[in-house]
Amino acid sequence: MIRLTWRQFRGQAVIGTVGLVLVAAVATITGPHLVHLYDTTARTCGPHNDCSSAMSAFLGNDSTLRTWLGTLVVVVPGITGIFWGAPLVARELEAGTHRLIWTQSVTRTRWLGVKIGIIGLVSMIVAGALSLLVTWWASPLDEAKARVFSTFDQRDIVPIGYAAFALALGVTAGVLIRRAVPAMAVTLVVFIATLLAVAHWVRPHLIAPMIRTIGLDPATTGFGSSNGSAFTLVPNSPSLPNSWIYSAQIVDRVDHALSPTYVANACPKLVAGAQATAGGVSASGRVSRVPTPAGAQAELQACFAKVGARFHEVVAYQPGSRYWTFQWYELAIYLGIALVLVGTCTWWVRHRLR
Repeated sequence: MIRLTWRQFRGQAVIGTVGLVLVAAVATITGPHLVHLYDTTARTCGPHNDCSSAMSAFLGNDSTLRTWLGTLVVVVPGITGIFWGAPLVARELEAGTHRLIWTQSVTRTRWLGVKIGIIGLVSMIVAGALSLLVTWWASPLDEAKARVFSTFDQRDIVPIGYAAFALALGVTAGVLIRRAVPAMAVTLVVFIATLLAVAHWVRPHLIAPMIRTIGLDPATTGFGSSNGSAFTLVPNSPSLPNSWIYSAQIVDRVDHALSPTYVANACPKLVAGAQATAGGVSASGRVSRVPTPAGAQAELQACFAKVGARFHEVVAYQPGSRYWTFQWYELAIYLGIALVLVGTCTWWVRHRLR
């Protein structure tokens, strides 16, 4: 059974191997150039200079390749689920060859287990190797950018979970639908929907965020317009390297948000100047930043002194030290879903297929 499965799958295995070799070649050729460029940028900048412009120029290099490689890490697990998982059993059911196999000495459970085991392991190896290659290649860019959570699903071990889930999802769809092409379509839709759901609704709630209180600073806080013509102070995202910022709000000691009315009463001259500078405000209700009025530095300092006496900035965030905890948690989630799907397949094949 193992030999038969491998003979049926060796074409896909060759394609996966060739793809990995091509990515490894690109990473090997361009990777040292990227490391050298990063080292040169850091050395030229020096430890006591402002590195923002130099690092911005560095991050602009190879940005297209970085985007494509990062996207590939997420796409490849879905491809394995669509083209390796969905037809795996559905193709046998469409052709009716499963009945011939089940009349031999091979049981249904072993038949399905060997197929899923071999191809699932190969898909996880391909996804893991690709992710490690891209993680190594992009490490200078990630270090310079200092935002590890921005590429969370494109690095390290999480793509292995994506591959296991996609493969199990494809096989399950094939078993239930019994047609390869419809199963491939269902796998694509459900895979994308699950990744988006986990990223937006599950991942942010895996660990309670940390809370940091920061005093108001004119250098990191600007003006914004909301609700038509109302102006208020709008905090910028604080500088917390490698952190995942959930929210930044200006609140008082009892967590009441700073209102535009309070700002208008505390800083009437500054708000009037901001309104004149903005030249009118959209009534959409969305916050939009406007520049600080020219020559209003004295009013700006006075405004922050008044507002800062009562209000402060509260930041909810995940520190970079929790990055690997999130990686392991999400890997466990996808592996758990994959196991449930495999169990569903096994039960369906044993008790419902004829």
